[in-house]
Amino acid sequence: MITSNLNLFSEIVTVQAGGQGGGSGGFISMILPFALIFGIFYFLVILPQKKQQKKHTEMVSQLQKGDSVILNSGIKGRITEVKDVDFKLEIAPKVVITVQKNVVSGKIAGGVVEEEK
Repeated sequence: MITSNLNLFSEIVTVQAGGQGGGSGGFISMILPFALIFGIFYFLVILPQKKQQKKHTEMVSQLQKGDSVILNSGIKGRITEVKDVDFKLEIAPKVVITVQKNVVSGKIAGGVVEEEK
């Protein structure tokens, strides 16, 4: 079974390679669409995502004690203590939880959530 599949594959490759009269022209015409697709994908998906991640990291690094924030889960609270990788967040009177910095979705200023766009 495996041998017959390998033989079939080698015959297909041989026939296709034999039909190619040119040198690297076929290779370039084959790679060009992939490079074009990658370029479009980079500018439409990867670059905007990097910019958004940078804005979020900057926003989180500027948060300080007393700021009101909203988490990804929808929990709202006020920062009572800032640590290296997490915050202490007061979500109700005398109810303090510890959350990681990366789960902060946005800062609340005057009852309105300031999210990065």
